[in-house]
Amino acid sequence: MKIVDVSAFYSPEGGGVKAYVEQKLRAVTALGHEIVIVAPAATDRIEHRGEGARIVHVASPAMPLDRRYRYFTDATAVHAVLDAERPDFVEASSPWRTASIVAGWQGDAPRALIMHADPLAAYAYRWFGPIADRATIDRRFQWFWNHLRRNARRFDSVICANRDFSRRLREGGVPNVATIPFGIDKGLFDPGRRDEAVRRELLARCGLDNGATLLLGIGRHAPEKRWPMVIDACQRASLRRPIGLVLIGGGRETAKISRHIGHNPHVHMLAPITDRALLARVMASADALIHGCEAETFGLVAAEAAASGLPLIVPAEGGPADLVLPECGETFASADVEAAAAAIERLLRRDRTVLRATAAATTDRIGTMEDHFGDLLAEYASLSDRARRVA
Repeated sequence: MKIVDVSAFYSPEGGGVKAYVEQKLRAVTALGHEIVIVAPAATDRIEHRGEGARIVHVASPAMPLDRRYRYFTDATAVHAVLDAERPDFVEASSPWRTASIVAGWQGDAPRALIMHADPLAAYAYRWFGPIADRATIDRRFQWFWNHLRRNARRFDSVICANRDFSRRLREGGVPNVATIPFGIDKGLFDPGRRDEAVRRELLARCGLDNGATLLLGIGRHAPEKRWPMVIDACQRASLRRPIGLVLIGGGRETAKISRHIGHNPHVHMLAPITDRALLARVMASADALIHGCEAETFGLVAAEAAASGLPLIVPAEGGPADLVLPECGETFASADVEAAAAAIERLLRRDRTVLRATAAATTDRIGTMEDHFGDLLAEYASLSDRARRVA
């Protein structure tokens, strides 16, 4: 099968989507298929990535607010690439203009819309949630729902990585929704990497001894991650028992988060850890992961933490909620600091040894990226067979 992925969010300087595309290039060719990524770029060019894998860069303007990224404006240029490639299957990886461009292509190949972003949860619900309920916000953003429903009718599948997102799309009238979770590198993230010396050092950086609880928060310093809420929840829970919080990450809100921490000695910030083996050791050495973002389409950090044997404390909405088991984790109402503090307290009332052993014994629920791409290609093969039968 030849797959063409029209990937609007791919950038050589990008983050999550770039990592996903790099994994896809390797995995799809390893399974014996051909893969072509169509990405916006400064100039037209073709980048060969080994046997059966290419990136076709299409000249496109830069994003005004983040010039690392570009966006497709010329549908004719993208359609010309699709016509020349003659794919067996086409993907669109953005619900915005890319979805309209791919939906409008006149080729006969089946196609899927991959929901790498959850715009309503990341922006509309977060911005207006304090003053309006979800139904009201959805009515105000009916233009987005209309856009999504209109395009989705021209796709054979709309693929999400978590059940909550899939449910909301179905309830919003979006057809052909399928849930295919992402995965992780399970060879790297493992409970066996736990290092008590690392745990002691991190607690010491929080001004605490080995008897305290070490919570870990990992992710970009961006508004949707809600780190100030996480900090406040930990501070409230720590009134009853000693808790150290280590935040690993960076971004445009680092200074704001640092100011929010103030003089609290029990919260310690670390820069992003680019050494993946070191990150895996740090993860396995904590007592639990806490996460504040309800807009994650999958929740890679939560999946890596769960594979490392960590209990999870996460919002009840979004990708990480799919990864929580009641016997070794807690969920809380999104954007609610009191609920988050109560979830921390509930988890810490449990026996730490039993909790850790249970979390370590249930890591098989976390899939790999090989599992993800295998399921994705099986979905595409099924849709292609159906299209041929109809033809």
